[in-house]
Amino acid sequence: MAAAAALSVVAALPAGAQSLADTMVSAYRHSALMEQNRAVLRAADEDVANAVAQLRPILQWVASHQVSRIEGNHGSTRSSALALRAEIPLYDWGRSQLAIDSAKEQVLATRQALVGVEQDVLLGATQAFFDVRRATEQVSLQENSVRVIGQERQAAQDRFEVGEITVTDVSLAEARLAATRAALAAAEGDLEVAREQYLASTGKKPGQLSAPPPLPKLPANLEAARSIAQKNHPAIKQAQRSAAAAELGVAAAAAERNPTLSGTAQAGVGRDIIQGSRDYDTRLNGSVGLELSQTIYSGGRLPAAHRKAMAARDEARAALLSVARDINQQVGTAWANIDVARAQIGSINEQISAAQQAYDGVREEAQLGARTTLDVLDAEQSLLEARADKITAEANLQLAHYQLLAAMGLLTVENLKLGIPTYDPSQYYNAVRDAPFTSKQGESLDRVLRAIGRDN
Repeated sequence: MAAAAALSVVAALPAGAQSLADTMVSAYRHSALMEQNRAVLRAADEDVANAVAQLRPILQWVASHQVSRIEGNHGSTRSSALALRAEIPLYDWGRSQLAIDSAKEQVLATRQALVGVEQDVLLGATQAFFDVRRATEQVSLQENSVRVIGQERQAAQDRFEVGEITVTDVSLAEARLAATRAALAAAEGDLEVAREQYLASTGKKPGQLSAPPPLPKLPANLEAARSIAQKNHPAIKQAQRSAAAAELGVAAAAAERNPTLSGTAQAGVGRDIIQGSRDYDTRLNGSVGLELSQTIYSGGRLPAAHRKAMAARDEARAALLSVARDINQQVGTAWANIDVARAQIGSINEQISAAQQAYDGVREEAQLGARTTLDVLDAEQSLLEARADKITAEANLQLAHYQLLAAMGLLTVENLKLGIPTYDPSQYYNAVRDAPFTSKQGESLDRVLRAIGRDN
């Protein structure tokens, strides 16, 4: 299906014409929704860093001051201390590693969500492109209809003046001309709406839009299209990763019952002063130790957390099945829309041919007095409606092809080969996955952030 790359090859375009590929590129670079979801992904990347940090030492300074008095003594003792304390988890029976693995699965799921947003943005731009083209063609069609019916109205007036027809025929022509002008005004309004949608999608006002590229090649049949969708659609991949994270969540909740072995070290200095005395005692102290702990009773919190994790796992599994079914439906709907649009275009072509012959014949017969002005106007209206229907059907056929690409998970900058730099989700992840703190790592992260700012 990489044949959809035909978007990148547009032959003999007028100077300054905007192609469908240009529209998609503009939408990709302009979308605030993609910016938002890139930030969501970077936040998920930081969850991995946070999980990794749980395995590292915690270093703290502690300052304290204490006043104590013992019954029977007339003085009090003031004690001050300043200490440096370090604590590190030595072994937690897999809890921390499960948290890291779960955070990584969530990162992969969020990446797929970003791909889904990219598809939505490109599909929205595609629809905006075809809407502007369709509305432009409808305006041209209505303008031509106004011109033709205006000529019919003038011909009716001329024939009325020589007594060939009645004032009723002239009034019918004037009414039809007014109705066509109203339709033109409506078409112009639709065009302005389509232009505003194009502006919202791409950040640019539409200029002259070129003809769309050749339609993307389709799979051999509907089942082949559904098979591609099940393997490629980002929503399915996201649901799969979310289900994997939920499975890890169950294991992590069960591991909360396990013991924790920690090591501690402390070094400090303290001073004791007895009230009323100038003497004081300064001391240095240090200690190291091991601590093994396990929760025996939590008031039901740990079992509840375990049950909640199992419910979340069941939800994720059901969501995966539901998403897979939804994607199958989307593929089937897009495929059916393509078949319907093709059948409509074939029938409308025959309708236009017949309507054109009928219109030409009725005009000639009207000139001989065998037909009325109303007959001519009705024939012209039938031809106009057929041509308008063809414009809509052709736009629907083109859009349905890209809807099918989206349903198969192939409507992305990479698959369409639009030839522009794309956002690299691994760049920020690689910079933060080890929870950087040192100046060298911090400088590297700053460079990544600046690069992301320039790319966006």
